[in-house]
Amino acid sequence: MINKVIPDIKVPIIKNGNTHLISIADEFLNKKIILFGIPGAFTPTCSEEHFPGYIKLYDQIKKKGVDGIYCLSVNDKYVMKSWLISYSEEHKIHGVADGNAEITNYFNLLSDKTKNHMGYRSSRFAMIIGNNQVQKIKVENPAELKVSSAEYILQIL
Repeated sequence: MINKVIPDIKVPIIKNGNTHLISIADEFLNKKIILFGIPGAFTPTCSEEHFPGYIKLYDQIKKKGVDGIYCLSVNDKYVMKSWLISYSEEHKIHGVADGNAEITNYFNLLSDKTKNHMGYRSSRFAMIIGNNQVQKIKVENPAELKVSSAEYILQIL
């Protein structure tokens, strides 16, 4: 069962190359947010398909009344910041460095990737959040990128 309320958990949030430790509940308060989760920064599907899809459709998603798009990964703030700035395209997607997997655990989205020597990561997912309430959540089956893609989320907004 997925919790429906955004928790008051402080995590590093990366915006425009700057990192601030802030409560995710405070960050999302009174806003419509897309939060998508990836198994890992610098991993193939995340870096080549999932994140670039949100860059490509950013303006169209924003036109649907979305205040911000955030990408969560169970990576530390240094890895997440380096990954975000590694994209040559100008983008305004913010990072959530859930290094201790506190948010991922809260939503029961922890994925065991130990057989691939990747430890525990976030499942691939996307949430539509309004004023700290999860309105919709789409969680991918292993090795898929369908229901959490930017294209799919844009269709259901």
